[in-house]
Amino acid sequence: MNRAVQVAMAKAGETAESLAAQVGVDPKTAARWVSQGRIPQTRHRARVAEILNKDIEELWPDALKRREPARFQPWTDIEREAAGLRCYESTVIPGLLQTEEYARAVLASGPLIADADGYVETRLRRQAAVFERPRPPLAVFVIDEAALRRGAPAVMVPQLDHLAAMAERPNVMVHVLPLNAGLHPGQAGPFVIATTRDGEDVGYLDDQATGRITNDVAPLWAVWDSVRSLALPRNQSIDFLEARSWLT
Repeated sequence: MNRAVQVAMAKAGETAESLAAQVGVDPKTAARWVSQGRIPQTRHRARVAEILNKDIEELWPDALKRREPARFQPWTDIEREAAGLRCYESTVIPGLLQTEEYARAVLASGPLIADADGYVETRLRRQAAVFERPRPPLAVFVIDEAALRRGAPAVMVPQLDHLAAMAERPNVMVHVLPLNAGLHPGQAGPFVIATTRDGEDVGYLDDQATGRITNDVAPLWAVWDSVRSLALPRNQSIDFLEARSWLT
Protein backbone atom coordinates (compact mmCIF):
# COMPACT_ATOMS: atom_id res chain seq x y z
CA MET A 1 0.00 0.00 0.00
CA ASN A 2 1.20 3.52 -0.76
CA ARG A 3 0.76 5.29 2.58
CA ALA A 4 1.95 8.62 1.19
CA VAL A 5 -0.83 8.68 -1.40
CA GLN A 6 -3.39 7.45 1.14
CA VAL A 7 -2.52 10.21 3.63
CA ALA A 8 -2.41 12.89 0.93
CA MET A 9 -5.84 11.84 -0.35
CA ALA A 10 -7.29 11.96 3.16
CA LYS A 11 -5.88 15.44 3.79
CA ALA A 12 -7.17 16.70 0.46
CA GLY A 13 -10.59 15.13 1.00
CA GLU A 14 -10.25 12.98 -2.11
CA THR A 15 -11.46 9.45 -2.76
CA ALA A 16 -10.51 7.04 -5.52
CA GLU A 17 -13.72 8.01 -7.29
CA SER A 18 -13.19 11.78 -7.05
CA LEU A 19 -9.53 11.48 -8.02
CA ALA A 20 -10.41 9.29 -10.99
CA ALA A 21 -13.01 11.77 -12.22
CA GLN A 22 -10.52 14.64 -12.16
CA VAL A 23 -7.69 12.69 -13.78
CA GLY A 24 -9.88 10.91 -16.33
CA VAL A 25 -9.30 7.27 -15.39
CA ASP A 26 -11.39 4.39 -14.10
CA PRO A 27 -11.93 4.47 -10.28
CA LYS A 28 -10.38 1.00 -10.05
CA THR A 29 -7.19 2.39 -11.57
CA ALA A 30 -7.07 5.20 -9.01
CA ALA A 31 -7.73 2.72 -6.21
CA ARG A 32 -4.70 0.67 -7.29
CA TRP A 33 -2.49 3.74 -6.79
CA VAL A 34 -3.24 3.37 -3.09
CA SER A 35 -4.04 -0.28 -2.39
CA GLN A 36 -1.30 -1.78 -4.55
CA GLY A 37 1.16 1.08 -4.57
CA ARG A 38 1.07 1.35 -8.36
CA ILE A 39 2.78 4.31 -10.00
CA PRO A 40 0.42 6.24 -12.31
CA GLN A 41 1.29 6.56 -15.95
CA THR A 42 3.50 9.51 -16.81
CA ARG A 43 0.66 11.59 -18.24
CA HIS A 44 -1.37 11.15 -15.02
CA ARG A 45 1.35 11.47 -12.41
CA ALA A 46 1.74 15.25 -12.48
CA ARG A 47 -2.03 15.81 -12.41
CA VAL A 48 -2.49 13.57 -9.35
CA ALA A 49 0.33 15.37 -7.52
CA GLU A 50 -1.28 18.71 -8.38
CA ILE A 51 -4.69 17.63 -7.07
CA LEU A 52 -3.16 16.33 -3.84
CA ASN A 53 -0.92 19.41 -3.50
CA LYS A 54 2.22 17.30 -3.27
CA ASP A 55 5.44 16.91 -5.21
CA ILE A 56 5.72 13.82 -7.38
CA GLU A 57 8.77 12.57 -5.48
CA GLU A 58 6.82 12.74 -2.19
CA LEU A 59 4.16 10.40 -3.54
CA TRP A 60 6.23 8.10 -5.75
CA PRO A 61 9.92 8.34 -4.88
CA ASP A 62 10.60 5.10 -6.75
CA ALA A 63 9.45 6.72 -9.99
CA LEU A 64 12.59 8.85 -9.90
CA LYS A 65 14.85 5.93 -8.99
CA ARG A 66 13.95 3.67 -11.87
CA ARG A 67 16.92 2.58 -13.93
CA GLU A 68 15.40 2.22 -17.38
CA PRO A 69 16.82 4.61 -19.97
CA ALA A 70 14.78 7.83 -19.83
CA ARG A 71 13.47 7.29 -23.34
CA PHE A 72 12.02 3.92 -22.28
CA GLN A 73 10.29 4.88 -19.03
CA PRO A 74 7.03 6.20 -20.57
CA TRP A 75 6.62 2.87 -22.34
CA THR A 76 7.07 0.81 -19.17
CA ASP A 77 4.33 2.92 -17.58
CA ILE A 78 1.99 1.86 -20.39
CA GLU A 79 3.23 -1.73 -20.25
CA ARG A 80 2.46 -2.13 -16.54
CA GLU A 81 -1.18 -1.14 -17.07
CA ALA A 82 -1.83 -2.86 -20.41
CA ALA A 83 -4.59 -5.41 -20.84
CA GLY A 84 -2.84 -6.91 -23.84
CA LEU A 85 0.69 -6.96 -25.27
CA ARG A 86 1.75 -8.14 -28.71
CA CYS A 87 5.50 -8.18 -29.25
CA TYR A 88 7.58 -9.02 -32.31
CA GLU A 89 11.35 -9.48 -31.93
CA SER A 90 13.80 -10.34 -34.68
CA THR A 91 17.25 -10.35 -33.05
CA VAL A 92 17.01 -10.90 -29.27
CA ILE A 93 14.64 -12.53 -26.80
CA PRO A 94 12.06 -9.93 -25.69
CA GLY A 95 13.03 -8.22 -22.43
CA LEU A 96 9.89 -9.46 -20.68
CA LEU A 97 10.93 -13.07 -21.32
CA GLN A 98 14.65 -12.86 -20.56
CA THR A 99 16.36 -14.83 -17.82
CA GLU A 100 18.74 -13.01 -15.50
CA GLU A 101 21.78 -14.56 -17.20
CA TYR A 102 20.58 -13.76 -20.71
CA ALA A 103 19.64 -10.19 -19.76
CA ARG A 104 23.10 -9.66 -18.26
CA ALA A 105 24.76 -11.02 -21.41
CA VAL A 106 22.67 -8.75 -23.66
CA LEU A 107 23.13 -5.63 -21.55
CA ALA A 108 26.85 -6.23 -21.10
CA SER A 109 27.29 -6.31 -24.87
CA GLY A 110 25.95 -2.80 -25.42
CA PRO A 111 26.24 0.80 -24.19
CA LEU A 112 24.83 -0.06 -20.74
CA ILE A 113 27.78 -2.34 -19.91
CA ALA A 114 29.07 0.00 -17.17
CA ASP A 115 25.96 -0.60 -15.06
CA ALA A 116 24.67 -3.86 -16.48
CA ASP A 117 23.85 -5.37 -13.07
CA GLY A 118 21.62 -2.44 -12.14
CA TYR A 119 19.73 -2.65 -15.40
CA VAL A 120 19.33 -6.42 -15.04
CA GLU A 121 17.64 -5.89 -11.68
CA THR A 122 15.37 -3.28 -13.22
CA ARG A 123 14.45 -5.61 -16.06
CA LEU A 124 13.51 -8.38 -13.64
CA ARG A 125 11.32 -5.95 -11.67
CA ARG A 126 9.71 -4.91 -14.94
CA GLN A 127 8.85 -8.54 -15.69
CA ALA A 128 7.29 -8.99 -12.26
CA ALA A 129 5.25 -5.80 -12.68
CA VAL A 130 3.73 -7.23 -15.85
CA PHE A 131 3.34 -10.94 -15.15
CA GLU A 132 2.91 -11.12 -11.36
CA ARG A 133 0.24 -8.48 -10.95
CA PRO A 134 -3.31 -9.53 -9.98
CA ARG A 135 -4.61 -9.23 -13.54
CA PRO A 136 -1.71 -9.95 -15.91
CA PRO A 137 -2.19 -9.05 -19.56
CA LEU A 138 -2.70 -11.43 -22.43
CA ALA A 139 0.84 -11.36 -23.83
CA VAL A 140 1.57 -12.71 -27.30
CA PHE A 141 5.16 -12.92 -28.55
CA VAL A 142 6.42 -13.69 -32.04
CA ILE A 143 10.17 -14.35 -31.94
CA ASP A 144 12.30 -14.91 -35.01
CA GLU A 145 14.27 -18.15 -34.94
CA ALA A 146 17.45 -16.12 -35.47
CA ALA A 147 17.07 -14.69 -31.96
CA LEU A 148 16.90 -18.21 -30.50
CA ARG A 149 20.16 -19.21 -32.17
CA ARG A 150 22.22 -16.22 -30.99
CA GLY A 151 24.09 -16.73 -27.71
CA ALA A 152 26.40 -19.13 -25.90
CA PRO A 153 24.82 -22.53 -25.09
CA ALA A 154 25.44 -22.01 -21.36
CA VAL A 155 23.18 -18.95 -21.52
CA MET A 156 20.73 -20.13 -24.17
CA VAL A 157 19.80 -23.52 -22.70
CA PRO A 158 18.25 -22.07 -19.51
CA GLN A 159 16.83 -19.19 -21.56
CA LEU A 160 15.03 -21.59 -23.90
CA ASP A 161 13.82 -23.59 -20.88
CA HIS A 162 12.38 -20.37 -19.48
CA LEU A 163 10.71 -19.48 -22.79
CA ALA A 164 9.06 -22.89 -22.97
CA ALA A 165 7.86 -22.59 -19.37
CA MET A 166 6.45 -19.10 -19.92
CA ALA A 167 4.69 -20.31 -23.07
CA GLU A 168 2.74 -22.79 -20.93
CA ARG A 169 1.13 -20.00 -18.92
CA PRO A 170 -2.52 -19.43 -19.87
CA ASN A 171 -1.99 -15.71 -20.48
CA VAL A 172 1.30 -16.02 -22.40
CA MET A 173 1.64 -17.21 -26.00
CA VAL A 174 5.03 -17.65 -27.64
CA HIS A 175 5.25 -18.23 -31.38
CA VAL A 176 8.48 -18.97 -33.23
CA LEU A 177 8.89 -17.47 -36.69
CA PRO A 178 11.07 -20.07 -38.45
CA LEU A 179 13.90 -19.15 -40.76
CA ASN A 180 12.28 -21.12 -43.57
CA ALA A 181 9.43 -18.59 -43.59
CA GLY A 182 11.72 -16.53 -45.83
CA LEU A 183 11.57 -12.76 -46.20
CA HIS A 184 8.76 -10.98 -44.38
CA PRO A 185 7.67 -7.45 -43.31
CA GLY A 186 8.95 -7.92 -39.74
CA GLN A 187 12.52 -7.61 -40.94
CA ALA A 188 12.10 -3.83 -40.77
CA GLY A 189 12.48 -4.07 -36.99
CA PRO A 190 10.95 -5.10 -33.66
CA PHE A 191 7.85 -3.49 -32.18
CA VAL A 192 5.21 -3.89 -29.48
CA ILE A 193 1.50 -3.11 -29.53
CA ALA A 194 -0.10 -2.50 -26.14
CA THR A 195 -3.85 -2.50 -25.66
CA THR A 196 -4.91 -0.44 -22.64
CA ARG A 197 -7.78 -1.38 -20.37
CA ASP A 198 -9.76 1.38 -22.07
CA GLY A 199 -9.36 -0.37 -25.40
CA GLU A 200 -6.75 2.00 -26.86
CA ASP A 201 -3.84 0.65 -28.90
CA VAL A 202 -0.38 2.17 -28.45
CA GLY A 203 2.77 1.11 -30.28
CA TYR A 204 6.44 1.15 -29.39
CA LEU A 205 9.31 1.00 -31.89
CA ASP A 206 12.98 0.73 -31.00
CA ASP A 207 16.14 1.35 -32.98
CA GLN A 208 19.82 2.06 -32.43
CA ALA A 209 19.32 5.75 -31.68
CA THR A 210 16.10 5.93 -29.70
CA GLY A 211 12.73 4.38 -29.00
CA ARG A 212 9.42 6.01 -29.65
CA ILE A 213 5.79 5.61 -28.71
CA THR A 214 3.23 5.98 -31.47
CA ASN A 215 -0.54 6.12 -31.65
CA ASP A 216 -0.42 5.34 -35.37
CA VAL A 217 -0.67 1.58 -34.94
CA ALA A 218 -2.44 0.62 -38.17
CA PRO A 219 0.88 -0.09 -39.98
CA LEU A 220 2.05 -2.15 -37.00
CA TRP A 221 -1.13 -4.21 -37.02
CA ALA A 222 -0.56 -4.98 -40.71
CA VAL A 223 2.96 -6.23 -39.98
CA TRP A 224 1.75 -8.10 -36.90
CA ASP A 225 -0.86 -9.98 -38.91
CA SER A 226 1.86 -11.02 -41.38
CA VAL A 227 4.43 -12.24 -38.85
CA ARG A 228 1.82 -13.93 -36.70
CA SER A 229 0.45 -15.82 -39.70
CA LEU A 230 3.94 -17.00 -40.68
CA ALA A 231 4.87 -18.13 -37.16
CA LEU A 232 4.40 -21.64 -35.83
CA PRO A 233 1.28 -22.40 -33.78
CA ARG A 234 1.62 -22.34 -30.01
CA ASN A 235 2.10 -26.08 -29.43
CA GLN A 236 4.54 -26.44 -32.31
CA SER A 237 6.50 -23.45 -31.01
CA ILE A 238 6.83 -25.08 -27.58
CA ASP A 239 8.00 -28.31 -29.24
CA PHE A 240 10.50 -26.28 -31.28
CA LEU A 241 11.87 -24.60 -28.15
CA GLU A 242 12.20 -27.91 -26.35
CA ALA A 243 13.81 -29.72 -29.30
CA ARG A 244 16.37 -26.90 -29.97
CA SER A 245 18.00 -29.04 -32.64
CA TRP A 246 20.70 -26.45 -33.34
CA LEU A 247 22.16 -26.97 -29.84
CA THR A 248 22.49 -30.74 -30.08
